[in-house]
Amino acid sequence: MTLILTNDDGIDAPGIKALIKAVNKLGIVDWEIANGKYPASTHKPPVIVAAPKDHLSGCGHQVTTTSPIYVHRRSDSDYAIAGTPADCVRIALAHICNNVQFVLSGINAGGNLGVDTYISGTVAAVREAAIHGIPGIAVSHYRKGNLNIDWDAAARWTAYVLADLLNRPLEPGTFWNVNLPHLLPGEPDPEVVFCQACTKPLPIDYRIEGDEFYYAGVYQQRDRTPGSDVDVCFSGKIAVTQLRV
Repeated sequence: MTLILTNDDGIDAPGIKALIKAVNKLGIVDWEIANGKYPASTHKPPVIVAAPKDHLSGCGHQVTTTSPIYVHRRSDSDYAIAGTPADCVRIALAHICNNVQFVLSGINAGGNLGVDTYISGTVAAVREAAIHGIPGIAVSHYRKGNLNIDWDAAARWTAYVLADLLNRPLEPGTFWNVNLPHLLPGEPDPEVVFCQACTKPLPIDYRIEGDEFYYAGVYQQRDRTPGSDVDVCFSGKIAVTQLRV
């Protein structure tokens, strides 16, 4: 079994390091043994990081088909790819790994809630995996304003959620989208809530200077359906939605 880890913030982003930390906390071999897939002596399955060389947040499901994609093999398990998150998954599945069990994407520095999933490169990576019949989990961390993210807490919460989701069956063509809330230091760990994705649009406010339009929408002021992922995450809980290709 191989796990592919990717993101859209770049291979050196703190979020993907937190995702690696979360995976290392999982005790995933124990999960496999419990399900009769590995003998007790089997070592931990390989984890391959195949992530964009640069920051590509908001690139959506863009793929590269008319220019070369440079792949820098940093080590036996780390590949910095000069392409989009969807490119990274395509290359990993086709040329880097065999027997891929899951694709994990994140942890994104910023929420990917509701309609954000159409814009998000983080989510596009696991959608690309689902297109090829591989289950995936996208993880993002909602950020309040310019406050810093506690990546250690994010890794701990993500490990807890992954331990559950990796045991849940997924229908072909579906995948998980997870959004962590932004809590203040000292607050208790958040509850996990399975919910539906919000369909309300993002704000489309612009500041105009001459012929130039500058996006001025405030993420925190978006409309939200009660009980949807936006509402759940903004209320301080971990929002988990199951999405379909």
